[in-house]
Amino acid sequence: MKTPRTIYLKDYIPPAYIVDTVDLTFDIREDETMATSRLHVRRNTDRADQNTALVFDKGDYEILSVIAGGMVLLPGEYGADDESFTLAKTPETFELEITTRLKPAENTSLEGLYVSGGVLVTQCESQGFRKITPFPDRPDVMAVYSCTMIADKTRYPVLLSNGNLVKHGDLVGNRHFARWEDPFKKPSYLFALVAGDLAHIRDEFKTRSGRTVELKIYSEKDNIDKCGHAMTSLKQAMAWDERRFGLEYDLDLYQIVAINDFNAGAMENKGLNIFNSKFVLADARTATDDDFMNVQAVIGHEYFHNWTGNRVTLKNWFQLSLKEGLTVFRDQEFSSDLNSRGVERITNVRNLRGAQFPEDAGPMAHPVMPGSYIKMDNFYTMTVYEKGSELIRMIHQLLGEEKFQNGMCLYFEKFDGKAVTIENFIGVMEEAGARDLKQFRWWYTQSGTPVVKISRRFHENPAGLKSPLRRKPCRTGISRKNFPFTSRWPSVSWIKPEKTLHRKGKPCLNLRPKPKPLFLRVSRKRPCPPVSGNFPRR
Repeated sequence: MKTPRTIYLKDYIPPAYIVDTVDLTFDIREDETMATSRLHVRRNTDRADQNTALVFDKGDYEILSVIAGGMVLLPGEYGADDESFTLAKTPETFELEITTRLKPAENTSLEGLYVSGGVLVTQCESQGFRKITPFPDRPDVMAVYSCTMIADKTRYPVLLSNGNLVKHGDLVGNRHFARWEDPFKKPSYLFALVAGDLAHIRDEFKTRSGRTVELKIYSEKDNIDKCGHAMTSLKQAMAWDERRFGLEYDLDLYQIVAINDFNAGAMENKGLNIFNSKFVLADARTATDDDFMNVQAVIGHEYFHNWTGNRVTLKNWFQLSLKEGLTVFRDQEFSSDLNSRGVERITNVRNLRGAQFPEDAGPMAHPVMPGSYIKMDNFYTMTVYEKGSELIRMIHQLLGEEKFQNGMCLYFEKFDGKAVTIENFIGVMEEAGARDLKQFRWWYTQSGTPVVKISRRFHENPAGLKSPLRRKPCRTGISRKNFPFTSRWPSVSWIKPEKTLHRKGKPCLNLRPKPKPLFLRVSRKRPCPPVSGNFPRR
């Protein structure tokens, strides 16, 4: 057994080979599936030369054939083990075709292609695509994908993949095929495939530009009558994203598949979201109000990933909170705008204090952007998701809604179709908000929950409140640097607003390292200002 290897952010290097297009064919049989990948590969000349070997990630499966540059390779002309596929020498650009034999029913890792409740389904985040075919299975390799599926028409009447359905038809022997094409570049973790006997409901959404998008939700036949609320939530999410963020859906078809035994909760694969049924099904006879609210939030979350995660994705997995923290903030704002903002905020803070604060105070504490990992799956945590969303909320509060939205527009303008970092996101927020966020970056690289010490002294003449604020060291965490801390104070009569910063007309205090005592002139005796504003307290 191999000793687990630690991966460090400081060791990141760009890929030696880039894949521009991926054309997949899945020949689905009774007990096995043959997967053929046709890749257009080019050497990254900034990173590699003619002596640099091609090394792709690989899973535990049999390779049936390899064709490189039109030449069939013998087993001795390439290297393959359970973790990697190697070509010692390659031209600068070439076509590579690899056929593998997969055993989905025997795949108990629940990554790659496997069987769930009689349905063939994929889960490729974070490193599952390599279990389908050899590939540089990393988020900064973005390619245009197409997929052809061939299967028995009785057992697998529904054949789904990413993008738009461009061709389908019948074949001999009671078999049929479907070809899907996704015109937008994406990383391998967003590839998806579903094949099975499923029912569906259908609706349409008209975008602000006048395009008609077809909407479909699939599920096991026994559950299809419980998908109506999910469809309503999807249309609400699409309308809200246009209205609040100016983001329009980009394909002709949006599909959701709800499977009882899907292990990943919910997955935002481009144009083909796959959910555990828990997050899609809701029936007025049996579901609670919380169930309906959760379905609305999770449907929204996965839809919002279409831009924050899919169109703009991650340079490496250390940047996970760039897509998850940002999208959690967006789904929280969605729920707040459609329901009660106060109730939504209370719910979010209760969840944060109940689960994330203990995580940050215990042995599993880690930064929102970790510096290393052994297995990436261990970092899908409350810290990366929920604390990450609070950092986005602080940036929103520091800049205000208008400048934050300007920053989001600049983010998509600069980075659409690219793999980027948290630093890139903060950089566009600095540019759009005309504000230095150098100090704010510390939030991403330190673990632990900061504790702020506050004391108040009231002065009779002149009437005022003197409040020294100091940050105490975190109970856990590697670094002891000071965190920036922002507090929004309500606009009540006793505060003289000219003495404070302003965000959307409300006084706002920004606590920096070793701040001078704050002095407020007041118009009533003994005021007690709230200092945590919109942020959770211990």
